[in-house]
Amino acid sequence: MLEYKDKHYYCPVELTMDLVGGKWKGVIIWYLKDSTMRYNELKKKITTISEKVLIKELRSLESDGIVSRKVYPEVPPKVEYSLTPYGKTLIPIFELISKWGNKHVELYGTLKE
Repeated sequence: MLEYKDKHYYCPVELTMDLVGGKWKGVIIWYLKDSTMRYNELKKKITTISEKVLIKELRSLESDGIVSRKVYPEVPPKVEYSLTPYGKTLIPIFELISKWGNKHVELYGTLKE
């Protein structure tokens, strides 16, 4: 059994999916894999996410040590998000997920530009 933040997990995949699964966390990680981004840049990339959910997911990823948030002492405030070194260890996993998704569309879906 695994324990993390007062939760018990019976499988490491269950823990991992709790940390990076769901509709938006993987997408956020995917967009941060190559560069640091400001909040508005992320929001423009992920057009269908609400501001409330984006903030919630960023905070959760930050709390779990996957995303880093840097605030610059400016007016108006400038905030940048990036993957932590630990968060970057997820990149190969998400690259495989991306390849699998593309293959699945080739076999069973339609790719639209």
